[in-house]
Amino acid sequence: MVQFVHPATKDITLAGVLSALADPIRLQIVRGLLQGSGCLSCTAASPCPTIAKSTLSNHFRVLREAGLIQTSKKGVEHQNAVRAADLDARFPGLLMAILAHSLSDDASPVGVV
Repeated sequence: MVQFVHPATKDITLAGVLSALADPIRLQIVRGLLQGSGCLSCTAASPCPTIAKSTLSNHFRVLREAGLIQTSKKGVEHQNAVRAADLDARFPGLLMAILAHSLSDDASPVGVV
């Protein structure tokens, strides 16, 4: 049986969270999980259906080890949910600020800083 490693709330680091969210695919995964039903399979949370399963698994592993998501096994699927309460307890407002800022960056024209 697959055992997932999730850091305790006190062990979530700012560097780990920022590093995990620095990748645009992982940022989109977290955004999708928050906009979804709260708990989605890896495939349903994927921002792009053409991403290889091995690559997608790696993205979810990085998010899990950084403490951003909680993964549980339901049948043959892995269900993922953002650990919003844990992140907000550790770094109040950080996740929402990053997501809000990333949305404003997405709307910026290419090349404009």
